[in-house]
Amino acid sequence: MADAEQKPPAASEEKPAERQSAVEIRRPFESLRREVDRLFEDFDRGSWRVPARALSEMESFWRRATGPAVDIVEREKDYLVTAELPGLSEKDVELKLANDTLTIKGEKKEEKEEKRKGYYLSERRYGSFERSFRVPEGVDRDKIDASFNKGVLTVTMPKKPEAMKAARSIDIKPG
Repeated sequence: MADAEQKPPAASEEKPAERQSAVEIRRPFESLRREVDRLFEDFDRGSWRVPARALSEMESFWRRATGPAVDIVEREKDYLVTAELPGLSEKDVELKLANDTLTIKGEKKEEKEEKRKGYYLSERRYGSFERSFRVPEGVDRDKIDASFNKGVLTVTMPKKPEAMKAARSIDIKPG
């Protein structure tokens, strides 16, 4: 019986991995189809059910975690911060500089109400965000300027003259 356990597999036997790769070569989308079918089967079994409270907590987490899209670009004479704030006006946005930190805060309040014959719709949406950025060394903090146009906040942070000194090249010597 010990001999039976030590015998190598017969040459005609295929390993499961080899058989699977041969099927995938002939039908490359078969594994994708199996995965999609499995997902729908799991969905039908109810494994995707999540309590409403948990969904609400997840939604508020992602709303807090994802703020507005912000680009920060260093140019020759300044830094440019651009934040996309659709649906907001300059009155809804607060910009502060404290302890070398630039903070953009905003809050959106939207209420919609429609009354028609046999139809009533009332929606309220509220959301706030806050993003903070460290102001780079060499920025003239007294000359920081901001503008708001068509839902885009643009903050210009000019560099001090000494921070704009021309860079010099350093020769690299062979080792």
